[in-house]
Amino acid sequence: MQRPGTIAVHGGQSVDPTTKARAVPIYQTTSYVFDSTEHAAKLFGLQEMGNIYTRIMNPTNDVLEQRVALLEGGKAGLAVASGQAANAFSILNIARPGDEIISSSQLYGGTYTLFSSTLAKMGIKVHLIDSTDPNNYNEYVNDKTKAFFGETLGNPTLDVLDIESVAHIAHDSGVPFIVDGTATTPILCRPIDFGADIVVNSLTKFMGGHGTSIGGLIVDAGNFDWTNGKFPDFTTPDPTYNGLVYAEAFGELAYILKARVHLLRDIGPALSPFNAFLTLQGLESLHVRMERHSANALAVARFLKEHERVSWVSYPGLDNDRSHRLAQKYLPNGASALVGFGVKGGYDAAVKFIESLKLFSHLANIGDAKSLVVHPASTTHQQMNPEERVAAGLGDDFIRLSVGIEDVADITEDIDQALACTS
Repeated sequence: MQRPGTIAVHGGQSVDPTTKARAVPIYQTTSYVFDSTEHAAKLFGLQEMGNIYTRIMNPTNDVLEQRVALLEGGKAGLAVASGQAANAFSILNIARPGDEIISSSQLYGGTYTLFSSTLAKMGIKVHLIDSTDPNNYNEYVNDKTKAFFGETLGNPTLDVLDIESVAHIAHDSGVPFIVDGTATTPILCRPIDFGADIVVNSLTKFMGGHGTSIGGLIVDAGNFDWTNGKFPDFTTPDPTYNGLVYAEAFGELAYILKARVHLLRDIGPALSPFNAFLTLQGLESLHVRMERHSANALAVARFLKEHERVSWVSYPGLDNDRSHRLAQKYLPNGASALVGFGVKGGYDAAVKFIESLKLFSHLANIGDAKSLVVHPASTTHQQMNPEERVAAGLGDDFIRLSVGIEDVADITEDIDQALACTS
């Protein structure tokens, strides 16, 4: 079994047999030639696996899917056009109108809106709970529950999810546990190792790592029993594939193949092979960057903790952080790049700080090699009402940093001069 640093560079790739290209080629094509009419019929009937149309599969994307699945310790992956599409598909693949999901409320703003508004319009109810106590997932379990959902690091409040405890509750309830691992990547935390069934990632963030390409990916552990009576879409014939039954036909690959040949086929958020190629370039340095991101972020958190213009700091790597105990279990190799803190002086001081930074880029993203900053309450989580923001810990003083891989002395100097402007 290869280690993560080797998988990040080589996983899922066989050298191109025609050209012997060392880099993964960009297969910039819409479609693929069939060997015969019989071959075409078998592909369309899912009697044989192979390439039909890039909306559903592509050789460049296939390497990316295999590589991330190997990094996560899963059986198979599906690449889609964005992290948001990955989150949506992870739910739509198993839930129908009238079904319910139980999710942590500590979520990326786009996911929060997807869960609280868009899925509701589709007839899927999402119960948002405080996941700092895993037992809160039990509160809304009923016969309509189809999945539990959470993030390895709640964004932007940075609470570490107790994955193993929530997984036990999910499995006792007969439902899968879906974990968004974007903020940590499999280099720092592999949720499947702690009982998660499905892992979603925004490739846009650390995996791509350079702020150039949008993408998302779903990985299935291949362990969940879809025949337990709660998931008829996996155990009843699909009329669009001549009565094929996914659980019978594909076994441990049923979840990913259903998402591919049903949702990706019909809804169509296909990942561009060029973006897959760029993400593969980013993956090759992921293990090196995550180490540097984490080291820099810890140094920044310690600097902020001692600064006179800072009222509080949230970073799981700090000894006194409320998530530090869980970070020691789930993030022993580093607590990633995100640091939250409160600047004295509230909203006006937060604005002054952000607008005084010189090295940091003010934008709505995380996981770039460059250092980034945003004010969540007025941007990424603006759609929450004031009461929801308070409940989520998003005060007007709250600033989120995504600490980059620059020289840490330059990063702290920039923070220091910007904080001096708030006094």
